[in-house]
Amino acid sequence: MSAVTTHVLDAALGRPAAGIAVRLEDADGRELGAGRTDADGRIRDLGPDALPAGDYALTFTTGDYFAERGVDTFYPQVRIAFRIADPDQHHHVPLLLSPFAYSTYRGS
Repeated sequence: MSAVTTHVLDAALGRPAAGIAVRLEDADGRELGAGRTDADGRIRDLGPDALPAGDYALTFTTGDYFAERGVDTFYPQVRIAFRIADPDQHHHVPLLLSPFAYSTYRGS
């Protein structure tokens, strides 16, 4: 399993957000992995199995997701920066999404 995984839920519809492109980057902006959310809104194989301690970011292409549904959005992209302090732990970064708001937290 990837060191970092994600799960996107469309909070406005109350269901998983399938087909969202996601990019994992290191602190210098280098791509470490990329993928699209599956039918359950998850990406389990996003990047390397292990990452050193440091700062990283996930960028979600939310504008395309909403455009495909004919929905206006204020956030064409959501970028979540986070820090890995313990490389031995798994890091799950969920995104709760709606056209005009989003929220995230450290998952397990």
